[in-house]
Amino acid sequence: MAAARTYEYTLRDPKGKVVKGRIEAANQSAVASRLKTMGVAPLSISEVQNTGLQREITIPGMGSTIKMKDLSIMSRQLATMITSGLSLLRSFSILAEQTENKALAKVLGSVRSDIETGSSLSDSMGRHPEVFPPLMLNMIRAGEVGGFLDQVLVSVAENFEAEVKLRAKIKSAMTYPVVVLIIALLAVAGMLLFIVPVFEAMFTNLGGDLPLPTKVLVVLADILKWTAFPLVAVGVGFSAWWNKHKNDDAVLERVDPLKLKLPIFGKLFQKVAIARFTRNFGTMLHAGVPILQALDIVGDTSGNVVVAHAVKDVQHSVRSGQSLTAPLSKHAVFPAMVTQMMAVGEDTGALDEMLEKVAEFYDQEVEATTEQLTSLIEPLMIAFLGGIIGSMIVALYMPIFKIFDLVS
Repeated sequence: MAAARTYEYTLRDPKGKVVKGRIEAANQSAVASRLKTMGVAPLSISEVQNTGLQREITIPGMGSTIKMKDLSIMSRQLATMITSGLSLLRSFSILAEQTENKALAKVLGSVRSDIETGSSLSDSMGRHPEVFPPLMLNMIRAGEVGGFLDQVLVSVAENFEAEVKLRAKIKSAMTYPVVVLIIALLAVAGMLLFIVPVFEAMFTNLGGDLPLPTKVLVVLADILKWTAFPLVAVGVGFSAWWNKHKNDDAVLERVDPLKLKLPIFGKLFQKVAIARFTRNFGTMLHAGVPILQALDIVGDTSGNVVVAHAVKDVQHSVRSGQSLTAPLSKHAVFPAMVTQMMAVGEDTGALDEMLEKVAEFYDQEVEATTEQLTSLIEPLMIAFLGGIIGSMIVALYMPIFKIFDLVS
């Protein structure tokens, strides 16, 4: 596919007024065809050359990443405008102009151009799978077919807002221990590399015998002196490898089951996965997405391979005409309450409503667990950091008690 270029056109509207504008397309013929579908004939079309000072300056990593929060805000604004009666073209024009994220603004402009040529909203957004998730695309497609696109957009916005809120809770629980751990490692490394050698030289000059804790620190300092740079290189290399391969199937198959077995955070990860699965599944069913198609998507959106495997078993069960919830009871990741509530919803024909209630319950559970972890981890990490630094200081100052004997 040819790269899109920017073209400037001049046309005369039905009232006889000369209008100028810009549009992105592969070539001049595509611009002319697009304007023709709008019922106007262009007077001139010329490519815009962005060179020199006209070229936009971009900083790598700044404004080029489209986050879930950006999609959440965009979805809510789009749902509000469509519900208020604005057309899709007008809504996307407004969104592209007022969106602060430049990468998202460019994508929205491209979606608007595709809609202008006669493409549906789902097809236009589907040309950007790296931006719009499958859950959003399938819900919009179902809304277009069923004639309730405005309601679906509201559901999409609420779903994304709940996901953003859930991620914020997870970050609030993980940020404090990670920051304290990094500070502890940096403090220990700094003392071993810069402070311990000074004390070692002073004690050696005095000719005294060092206590055992001080000898241990000296040995650790000597080891770190030769391994500091290799450890930093290994850490940087592992970080780069992890960012590149953390979503690979082979990595997820090993890491995700371990997450659920962690002593403190395992329950939190389980509740987060269940909240995502039930909320996304319920939202898609409420939007009219076929159940097999919804199951094909919600497993991956749960964020855990264990849940995804359980959902695949559910797919096989539904295809064979059996119960939806029976396979879930065989997987320990789903508590009995979840499977029983889903079974009731399946029997009563209100599965989407029951899934929404389960999602709300686990959202509250995640919030409560996060608060408990925060209140528990704070004193533990303070004690951990104080214990490490304090023991190192005591080990360094133990020989000073003998200094007067050595001087005399």
